[in-house]
Amino acid sequence: MTDNSFERTDSLRELIRNSPSLLMLIRRFGISLGFGNGSVAEICAREGIDTDTFLAVANFIENRAWRHFNIDLATLMVYLKNAHSYFLDFALPSIRRKLIEALPMTEQNSVAMLLLRYFDDYSEEVRLHMEYENHHVFPYIKSLLDGVDSGRFGIAEFEARHHSITPKLNELKEIFICHYKGEGNGDLLNSALYDIIGTEHELRDHCAIEDRILVPAAQSLEPKAVAKPAAEDSTEVSQELTAREREIVRCIARGLSTKEIANELFLSTHTVTTHRRNICAKLDIHSAPALTVYAIIHKLVDISEIKVQ
Repeated sequence: MTDNSFERTDSLRELIRNSPSLLMLIRRFGISLGFGNGSVAEICAREGIDTDTFLAVANFIENRAWRHFNIDLATLMVYLKNAHSYFLDFALPSIRRKLIEALPMTEQNSVAMLLLRYFDDYSEEVRLHMEYENHHVFPYIKSLLDGVDSGRFGIAEFEARHHSITPKLNELKEIFICHYKGEGNGDLLNSALYDIIGTEHELRDHCAIEDRILVPAAQSLEPKAVAKPAAEDSTEVSQELTAREREIVRCIARGLSTKEIANELFLSTHTVTTHRRNICAKLDIHSAPALTVYAIIHKLVDISEIKVQ
């Protein structure tokens, strides 16, 4: 992180010229294009936006010092709600359209259809994640701002269930980059992959803003703040699957549970769980649908063995 932060007197036009990613930021704060040559403070004042909150988010995204800015929660929630609309109504549907055009959707039970189904399931997960925040978290914070605490909810509850929504998108990226060798429109598929990578980065920033800016600011309005536990360290492992791990991937692709895999391979459930953990670490693929696609691409199972619901 650089100590040199964007400040109130900086020209917003120059900031965007030097950091184009801030274009998405101004949109989510409600600043329209054609804003002229004014400073950040002047343009924020004209648009009715809290300048410190704008600068805190801008500096956070650009990995610059941001903690010395005061956070206005009402302004931050407007930003987050607009970001939700962007992801749900534009970014994810746009990627889906490109995937449909890029992939050979010729058979219902095909790798292309499995990939699209995987993306649709992921999009639904993101929708539920963001709707929970829109309908539960933000109204609760609004009640705190209004001086009303119902006692039926708390930021600690949100913090405990708040999780990153990027791993599955990363899995899809890894499948395309490392494993998918099917037919399709190469240029359009690369364009879709570029959008997937960009959306993954934006979603990671979005969740980090909620964890590191929204949560502490909201907790300061509650009687007691709950500290967030430190993330566990990850370890590096070899990426090559063993024969036993390939067997387990085949079983997962066929829809078997951990207990069923243990019975079929004469292993303990603990051993199967350990193998599954190692497989996920090696491949950076963590969900059964993504492992199923991996198994089909690498011919560990025949596609006819997969039940597509």
